[in-house]
Amino acid sequence: MLVVADLMPLPLSSGTELASGSLSMDKTVTLRLKKGAYDEWRKAAAAELRPLANFIVTAALARIREAQFVDDGEMAEILGNDALVRRLKAGSHQANERRGYFVA
Repeated sequence: MLVVADLMPLPLSSGTELASGSLSMDKTVTLRLKKGAYDEWRKAAAAELRPLANFIVTAALARIREAQFVDDGEMAEILGNDALVRRLKAGSHQANERRGYFVA
C-alpha cells in the first residue's frame, strides 16, 4: 500500500528558477511501471486532485528528504546526548584535518 502524507505540491511550470536568477529546463524521465503500481499511483494522485507526474515527483522528493535529513525529534535526541555530540565534533574535526579512517 502506498502511503504518502503531508506532501507539499510542486509548482507546475516549464522551468525552474535558480538562485542565480537563470532558468533551467525541466527534465523528462520515462518510467516503466507494472499495471498494479501504475493504478496505485494514479488513484493516490486522483485522491489529492493532482496530476500523476506532479504526485510522483512530490512523493519521490519527500522520500529522499525523509531518508537524508533528520526530523526535529531525532535531532533533539542527538543533541541531548552529550557523549555523541562530542564524538561527532571530534570526527568532524578529524575529517577537516584529513585524519582518521573513512568508511564509504
